[in-house]
Amino acid sequence: MMLSNIPVCNRRGIFVCDSVLGEEGQGFIDPRKYAIIGAKIVDWKDNMTNYAIILAAGKGTRMKSDLPKVLHKVAGISMLEHVFRSVSAISPEKIVTVVGHKADMVEAVLAKQTEFVTQSEQLGTGHAVMMAEPLLQDCSGQTLVIAGDTPLITGESLRDLVEFHVNHKNVATILTAETDNPFGYGRIVRNQHAEVTKIVEEKDASDFEKQIKEINTGTYIFDNERLFEALKNINTNNAQGEYYITDVISIFRQAGEKVGAYLLRDFDESLGVNDRVALAKAEEVMRERINRAHMVNGVSFVNPAATYIDIDVVIAPDVQIEANVTLKGKTSIGAESVLTNGSYIVDSEIGARVVVTNSMIEESYIAEAVTIGPYAHIRPGSQLAKDVHIGNFVEIKGSSIGENTKAGHLTYIGNAEVGRDVNFGAGTITVNYDGQKKYTTKIGNHVFVGSNSTLIAPLEIGDNGLTAAGSTITKDVPEDAVAIGRSRQENKEEYAKRLPHYPKKG
Repeated sequence: MMLSNIPVCNRRGIFVCDSVLGEEGQGFIDPRKYAIIGAKIVDWKDNMTNYAIILAAGKGTRMKSDLPKVLHKVAGISMLEHVFRSVSAISPEKIVTVVGHKADMVEAVLAKQTEFVTQSEQLGTGHAVMMAEPLLQDCSGQTLVIAGDTPLITGESLRDLVEFHVNHKNVATILTAETDNPFGYGRIVRNQHAEVTKIVEEKDASDFEKQIKEINTGTYIFDNERLFEALKNINTNNAQGEYYITDVISIFRQAGEKVGAYLLRDFDESLGVNDRVALAKAEEVMRERINRAHMVNGVSFVNPAATYIDIDVVIAPDVQIEANVTLKGKTSIGAESVLTNGSYIVDSEIGARVVVTNSMIEESYIAEAVTIGPYAHIRPGSQLAKDVHIGNFVEIKGSSIGENTKAGHLTYIGNAEVGRDVNFGAGTITVNYDGQKKYTTKIGNHVFVGSNSTLIAPLEIGDNGLTAAGSTITKDVPEDAVAIGRSRQENKEEYAKRLPHYPKKG
């Protein structure tokens, strides 16, 4: 491989070093795999010793909820999971999550993915980080400290923060942002040389300091050993009577050590969610990111602002999505499918060239070229094979439907195994529940079910069978048989003249 010295930028185009050894003619590396330290490309996993502490002990009083704050969801997963995914981008050797309020619930979300320590009393961010000392005190490297209620922070920004910290040989680096309305945030105080001297909280800030627009996002990276040494020297001499993690910045500066600040490009990433208003804002920003990513990848949206897609949804190119569509959970949508206004799909696999018209699909598998709706409901555990048609006001529950089968109108199919090329007439019902147990209806291939048929399970209809319209079927129907389960019609001549409805003469 030919090597040359070339200037290198990270993925966002930010210049990060003068030159680096790389392949001839290339000035870009994949920041998910590599970092640039000094003038060398290094592998995150092999050459960077990173740790992380996620602060997730708070109750979140302003959320007015029994649910711990970090477990409130944004785009389908909890805020804590968003933070964990972003933190994972720096390939930490160890992640420690600090829990407190309803610790069991919080731990269940990241079970076996991080180590946990408990902050029994919430005495501030500095105190929370102290709880991680037994697990990290003997480690050498850099430690990221981040709040679990910051779902919009990206892995890319955290990688940039780590690179900046290491390249500038800082003992601590603060992730900062600029805003025209800094009320409520800690301010970044710099000296005449633009060096960070301290972070001052809103309640402790002077009138002059309150005018500063550069704010602390609550995310930091520290030299791990120096972090825990400095934490031994912080106190509660502040308006809140708490141990602030920010106080270690002043300790480092007083010791003459280097403290830096890395400014976020996108202020939205700094959002900390403390109430339902901020939660809605986080949802809005995340939705815009998700929809934009899908559009870049070839998905068409009629109205992206009115389309709601969870973060783990997978959509193939050439899908068309109309307004007011919701896609949740682990849903996947195949190529060239069309989802019309009002469709709602949860944890389902949708094949290619499927058309869903204003319908709901839950925890089901839909093969290619299926048409559904309008106003159909595909309930959990259903499987629809290729070329199936499910029409208006049809409900399918826990059933498998064979290829080219059609249920066009006003039909309920529950706990059924249906073959291919079956036709359901309007008003058909599989009666699957006797008040205690649910029973299965089995329908073979090429069966014709007449309109307004009631099929009382357990029941089996053989291949090529037919049920007459209006029948109540209680017994198995053999292959090639016609089943009639209705009373015989009787016409009474002239009898209508004796009834009240009959028009009177004169």
